[in-house]
Parts: sequence; structure tokens; C-alpha cells
Amino acid sequence: MTLISIEHLTHTYTGRLLFDDASFFLNENEKAGIIGINGTGKSTLLKIIAGIEEPDQGTVTTAQNLRTGYLPQTPLFDEGICVLDAALPSKEDISGEPSAFIPQAKNLLGKLGITGLAQNISNLSGGQRKRIALVRTLLTPADVLILDEPTNHLDSAMAEWLEEYLANYRGGLIMVTHDRYFLDSVTNRIVEIDKGSLYNYNCNYPGFIERKAEREEIERATERKRQSILRTEIAWMQRGARARSTKQKAHIARYEALRDAKAPVTDAKAQISSVSSRLGKTTIELNNINKAFNGNTVIKDFSYIFLRGSRIGITGANGCGKSTLMNIIYGNLQPDSGEVTTGQTVKTGYFAQENETMDNSMRVIDYIREGGEVIKTNDGTASASVMLERFLFPPEQQHSLIGRLSGGEKRRLYLLRILMEAPNVLLLDEPTNDLDITTLSILEDYLDTFDGIVIAISHDRYFLDRIATRILSFEGNGIIKQYEGGYTDYLNASGRKLSVTDAGIGTKDAARQQDSPKKTNRDNWKDGQEKKKKMSYNEQREYETIEDDIAKLEEELEETEKEILKYSHDFVKLNELSTKKEELANNISEKMDRWMYLEELAQETAK
Repeated sequence: MTLISIEHLTHTYTGRLLFDDASFFLNENEKAGIIGINGTGKSTLLKIIAGIEEPDQGTVTTAQNLRTGYLPQTPLFDEGICVLDAALPSKEDISGEPSAFIPQAKNLLGKLGITGLAQNISNLSGGQRKRIALVRTLLTPADVLILDEPTNHLDSAMAEWLEEYLANYRGGLIMVTHDRYFLDSVTNRIVEIDKGSLYNYNCNYPGFIERKAEREEIERATERKRQSILRTEIAWMQRGARARSTKQKAHIARYEALRDAKAPVTDAKAQISSVSSRLGKTTIELNNINKAFNGNTVIKDFSYIFLRGSRIGITGANGCGKSTLMNIIYGNLQPDSGEVTTGQTVKTGYFAQENETMDNSMRVIDYIREGGEVIKTNDGTASASVMLERFLFPPEQQHSLIGRLSGGEKRRLYLLRILMEAPNVLLLDEPTNDLDITTLSILEDYLDTFDGIVIAISHDRYFLDRIATRILSFEGNGIIKQYEGGYTDYLNASGRKLSVTDAGIGTKDAARQQDSPKKTNRDNWKDGQEKKKKMSYNEQREYETIEDDIAKLEEELEETEKEILKYSHDFVKLNELSTKKEELANNISEKMDRWMYLEELAQETAK
């Protein structure tokens, strides 16, 4: 049973085309993860599905009496209400009184680290408000949950709890998240937004990596074949075929269609090589650091020397003091006692949880140029414009205003600005919040080549497994313990269990190797026949019928292409039809090669 269906979705935002005649559906018991580069319309799609926003074009159809629960990226509350009231479902969404949900609300708020239930909601941080909104959404009776970045502002333990909750949830689920372990464990379908289209993959995240590579290879193979056929068609046009005028018109139409077809657009790669400044022998040393707030000790007698090349992950419950330690390292905060020694050559780049204040009236490229017009890379020098393009800001977007960017795009711009300043110590405070998977992957690859120090606070278990070689864990009462390895190693050493399935997802080996080109029939036909000057009886018969054969194949190819448009939302059927299309294109190409050979032979025979 289909719960939600969207047909012919077309929508623009701030002048950008987000969706171009796209389709979406959700069937019963499906749990779909929505992924895509920041700014492609993930949050907008959720708003359209939830009925918060109307599409420019297209129809949204839902099952009768379907109930949905929606968690926005930035939730809103009536100001002045207390935490407990804010966590209760709205009266419009339930049949009874909200007070009936108080025991459940208290339980869930406790699991998510929210205390002080009588305090005013307006006094809380954005992260706390997001967790309260999550409780409200989970308590609202719904057939389908629509969640926009539900793991943001959750620590690792909270994320694991939510992961288990949603994995066992019996309704439908549509979710935007960049947490790859979370996607792997919870979803059974991935929906990718790419260049205005929606692509469906009936699998979890590891399967998506492989199937996307297959889809892109099919597109590349189709384009290679198009170019090959186009070359043959041009030769056919130049020679002039021996055929009735109607067949010539069909061939001319085919040639023009091939000529005017658009090649598949290759994804931009946010590639940026290491550009760190020189780091001397003395880096950053913490000696017997202590810090407390209102009598609550968050760091107790902590000493550590950060060596060049260190990759340190910091984990712990929300509010335990992770950001406090980061601010002490950066120099924004002084310890109550102890000493911080910073080397003269240390140049720190601090990617904080919140972006620095950006002037929305400033152009994107001017914001980056403030960090430097030209920077040195491993490959030489690169201008601000080149670096923006490598970081997924195409030339046409570089001169737009910052105010026109999405929240995720602003985070990506802020990250690039920090990296452009060539720090040799990177402090990353929750870098995975609001960054898309593509940018995260490129950041991880960049850190592989970075020869300075990386210190990262993150609740993203995949990210810590990917980049960290040592974990500093806040154990409570100000105690910080060290664990060698990444997040999974820390779990094993500390006696905790990893609740995700496959710790090896997202590897670089997902894309299949291309097969070596096979010898074509054209090669076989020409072997030993280059000097032949006379047609055989069978060749004469073939010459008389080959254009009809080509016309039939072209008609079948045209029908297949029409079917592909019908099934653009179904990856399995699309893969089947694309394979058929490629086989037909191969047959046409071979027939055209054969026709050219017979045409040359006929001309030689006529001499």
C-alpha cells in the first residue's frame, strides 16, 4: 500500500531549480533516508511531504486519514511555555488531552538529557530545543514520521537509543540525516536528490554506495555509446544513404536527437589538498588542567601533549565539558588552574558548533577572499574562485549573496574559510552537524593528507572511526580517559556495544572496475575482408534489408527510452531498462558499422 505519492514535482527556491518533474513515493513499512548535497532541497522535500509547503507544480497524494509527525530542522515553540508543556503533543494532533502524555514525556526527556522541566523554553539552547521537539514528534500519534536531522545535538548514547527506537518503529519513516551508521541501521531505502531528480535505491547505505556507482557507470556507458553512434551517424549523413526518403528523414531525426542530447553531468568533487602552515616542535601542551562551573567539576587534573600528526576524537555526554576543553585549547577560556603551553608556530583553525557571524549581503567569493586571494596547495597555488569550485560552489553561485545559501551551504562555506587560512591545528566542534555526506567524505579525505593536528568533538560514530587514532572520553566527575583507536575500538575497550551493523560502510572500493573493452563484431567483419571487392549473394541480400533492420531497432530503442521515463523512480526497473537500452544501442551501432562496410563494398563492386 502506498502511503504517500508525489508526481511531477517541480519546485524552485531563491531562484534555483530544486526539483524538475521528479517523483517520490513511500510504501507501507518503508523507512526512507533522504540524502544529497546541501542546498539540493532535502528539507524542502520534507516540508512538501508534510504539507508545510506547497510545490510550484506537481501533486501530493496521501492515504486516507494518514497521520504524520514532523520534526523540522529548526523547531519553533510558543514562547513562555515550560519545557514539559513544549514536549507534549499539540491538542489538534490527538484525540484526548495532552496531559495524558506527561509520564511518557518525562521518560523521553530524561533519555535525551533534558532536566529542569519547569524552566522556560526560551532560556534553552538550540540543541536542547531540538531534543524537546524530537520528544514532541515521537509522542504524536503518527502513521509516518518525517524527521529532519534527528541526530543533530544528540550525543553518541542518545543517538544509539534513537537508532534502536526507530529501527523498531512499526510505521513509515522519512528521514534526512548525515549519520552514516544511523542510515545503515535504520533505513531500508535510500532516496538521493541529485540535480533536480530523485533516485530510489531499495537498500541501506552500503548498498546505496554500490548501486549509485552502478547507475553512474550506466550513464557513462550510455554516453560513450551515444558518442560512438553519433560518429557513425555523421558518417552516414556525409555519405548519403541508399534508402527511401522516409527512412532518410528518420535517420536525420535520429542524428539530430543524438546531437542535441545532453551528456550526463559529472558530480563536482570537493577536493582540497592539505595547505597547513609549518608546525614546530612545541605544539600544544596541557598541564594539570582543572575547570568547574558553579561547583560542578567538568575537567579534573588533565594533562596531555598534542603531537604533530595527532588525530584525537573527543566523546562524552552532552554538557560534560567537551566544548569547554576545546575552548581552553583554543584560548577562548582560561582554566581554573593548570597551564596551557602553545608553540609559537601554532596556527589554529576553530570550526565551532555555530558559524561565525556572516554578512548575508556579502557575496560568497568576497567572504572567502577575506581569508586569502591565493593559497598554496600540494599542487601549487589556487585562487579563491578555484577553491570554491572544488568545494561545490560552482562559478554561477560564487557571486550570489550569502543570504541566499541554505544552512548547510553556509556551514560548508564556513569550513572552507577556515581551511583557506592554512591552519596547522584544526579544532572541529561537531563538524558533522549540517554538513552533507559528500562534504563529510571530502573532509575525511582531506584530513588524511593534513600533516598538522586534528582535535574533533563528534557524536558521529562513523566520522570518529574514520579519522581518529585516539579517543579522549569524558567519564564523569571531570575524569578524561584515553582509548587507542577509533570509536568502535573505544566501545570495545570500555565494555560498551556498537549498535550499528557494518563498520566498513562507505569504502572507496564500492565502485566496480570497468570491464576491458571486448572485440566488436566490426573488428571481426573487417578481419581478412579489407581487400575484398565483390559482394557475395548473402551480402547482397543483407545489404537490401539492413536499413529495415536498423529502423526496427531504432523504434524499439525509442519505446525503451519512453519506458525509462515512466520508471525513473524505480531503480530496479530503471537498471533493467537501461541494460536493454544499452544492448539495443550496441546492436544499432554494430548494424551501422555493418551498413558502412556493405556500402563501401557496394561502391567498390559498382566501379
